[in-house]
Amino acid sequence: MMLVLNKPAGIAVHAGSGKSNALDQYFDDLRFGLPAKPSLAHRLDKQTSGCLVMGRHPKAIKRLGHLFMSHQAQKTYIAIVHGTPSELEGIIDIPLAQENEDKRSWRMIGHPEGKETITHYKVLASNETHSLLELSPKTGRTHQLRVHCKLLGHPILGDTIYGDSSGSDAPELYLHASKIVLPFYDKKPPITVSAPLPLCFAQNPLTLDLEF
Repeated sequence: MMLVLNKPAGIAVHAGSGKSNALDQYFDDLRFGLPAKPSLAHRLDKQTSGCLVMGRHPKAIKRLGHLFMSHQAQKTYIAIVHGTPSELEGIIDIPLAQENEDKRSWRMIGHPEGKETITHYKVLASNETHSLLELSPKTGRTHQLRVHCKLLGHPILGDTIYGDSSGSDAPELYLHASKIVLPFYDKKPPITVSAPLPLCFAQNPLTLDLEF
């Protein structure tokens, strides 16, 4: 059927230029008796931790692909951002497009002619300097949550691309795919999987009184 991995931060999903340690080189170890390696149903950024869904055989891969493409997969992320939004709950509806600075450098930007991109957010806790947000993307654009948090005026802690360009605000990106809900079977309840918070979150005062 499927596998859901708790991907650590700092590991790329696919090998590529400058990526010596990538998750796909271990797919062969995830057969668990099946003849073929599992395949990814979606992606997570290298610096994002949490729930990563894989299909174990062609029928499951096709079904999962449909769920993600039709936005039926309900994804919930937890992030720590700089500051506190003026509205404690809301919707970020800003189209995104890719901006190429040169052939080897690119980023996503808000653009009126970009693809529709929608994120629901809710402030779970806050202090004088940071807030803990629950983020629910309704679309699946590259870097969607990171860009939307920046455009909201509250970039994610540790984001060296869309946040503090010096990279000195935190040693890692505080973005975690905490839960995914998949209506995999038509006549059965949806499958819900949660990933425990990584150490950087668990040790942060903003998360101490919350349950995930």
